[in-house]
Amino acid sequence: MTATEESQDKLVAQNRRARYDYTVLDTIEAGIVLAGTEVKSLRNGKASLQEAFATIDNGEIWVRQMHIPPYEQGNRWNLDPVRPRKLLLHRLEIGKLHRSVAQKGNTLVPLKLYFSRGRAKLLLGICKGRKTHDKRAAIADRDAKREVSRAKRTGERGE
Repeated sequence: MTATEESQDKLVAQNRRARYDYTVLDTIEAGIVLAGTEVKSLRNGKASLQEAFATIDNGEIWVRQMHIPPYEQGNRWNLDPVRPRKLLLHRLEIGKLHRSVAQKGNTLVPLKLYFSRGRAKLLLGICKGRKTHDKRAAIADRDAKREVSRAKRTGERGE
């Protein structure tokens, strides 16, 4: 994706905690089947991926526990906010994900929900869970990089 295409994407929701709790091994973009009022609610920027996870059932991928609140003007057409939603992927991509998840410790975690060229997309990550000491090491690495970049900036200014 080029920088101009990426800037046209409208981010709706992001699971920031996922990158802390999991090591992301690979990512894949999937379409998502939504009802009309759900799309309107997403266009208002309302959704939550905090509890969401993806499963593979009978050769189909479903995202579960993704919360899309009801559309305010939607009345009787509003659906259950946390209903399972089907993801749209090619059969070969589903097979690849199924083989990856079959390995011990791997899981499918939704990372981002966004609009790309007018279509709702979900960025799925093939992730491996982190232990507590791995999380501490990641925090230490991030802090060290921040200190180095801060030192470079102050060095360039001549302070």
